[in-house]
Amino acid sequence: MLNFFKRKKYPEFWKKHIDAIENCKKYSNYESIRFVCLDTETTGFDYENDRILCIGAVAIKNNKILVSDSFEVYIQQEVFNKETVKIHGIRRYGNEVKVTEEEALISFLEYLDDAIIIAHHTKFDMTMINNALKRIHVGPIISKQLDTNYIHKKIATENQFKKLFSLDELGAIYNVKMHDRHTALGDALITAYIFLKLTYKYKKNNVLNLTELINTNYYLNK
Repeated sequence: MLNFFKRKKYPEFWKKHIDAIENCKKYSNYESIRFVCLDTETTGFDYENDRILCIGAVAIKNNKILVSDSFEVYIQQEVFNKETVKIHGIRRYGNEVKVTEEEALISFLEYLDDAIIIAHHTKFDMTMINNALKRIHVGPIISKQLDTNYIHKKIATENQFKKLFSLDELGAIYNVKMHDRHTALGDALITAYIFLKLTYKYKKNNVLNLTELINTNYYLNK
């Protein structure tokens, strides 16, 4: 699969992404893995017609959140939806420094490197990012991915038949404060705290390893 990507003529930044994943030797040792918790703010929930406004991310390694290893980028708005401004507060001509979609994606992939992605409702964020990559004729991202929603479902003792838990619901369950809610970096940091709470609880009854965590993603590709 990875060799297929390499045979095609892709830009250098995309080749680096493929090489980083292919050459990664750290996945067998949980403590050495760099996780990247990410979130996107978007103009809406339509995969084809809406666009990403901001990508925020923060890294975790050896069960520690690395605030110094964080990422945030705002994207020039080709699509504007005044209704969602009420949620995320990102205005079309606001004071944030904004870059093109392509520049944002290149910067994000460089930051991501060989990390494993964590998000809450990962399928939404990754579909939005992968569709953006498709518009610049690369993609999709091939990094391993985890979803806090499904890790929680794996270990939950209540509401086991509920398919989706909101970030606010998991914050309440695991006593994580909702600071900077509905900002990409703020939600990424909340997701990071929830992930650490989940893995701590998971370790009590299971051997904590990447294979087990990935096996919680039973809905991710549906």
